Amino acid sequence: QVHIEEYGGGLVQPGGSLKLSCTASGKINIAEMAWYRQRPGDAREWVARLPNGGTANYAESLTGRFIISGDRDKKTVYLDMNNLAHEDTAVYYCYFLEFTLARGRQTYWGQGTQVTVSS
Repeated sequence: QVHIEEYGGGLVQPGGSLKLSCTASGKINIAEMAWYRQRPGDAREWVARLPNGGTANYAESLTGRFIISGDRDKKTVYLDMNNLAHEDTAVYYCYFLEFTLARGRQTYWGQGTQVTVSS
């Protein structure tokens, strides 16, 4: 059974930085790692993705401020967030995508971590 644990949320001042991390435990064949977020009153939105062996992609409005990285062997994905603004306040969710012959396409979500940008 796969379990996902997120770390790193909290309160940060505008202009500050924060790093989120997320680790999967259990047997998982990671095809892609990603981050999503859900701002108050909004639907969940995609932030960044890191395909296995591929190039990172970002939501256009976040390019240059957010950086996704990952360690497939450690089954961990990170999100470095810089120059944070009030509108970045959200619950951030990590996401793992798996493809296997036995189970096909499987997705796994973290429990979410709150990031609040406020002075």
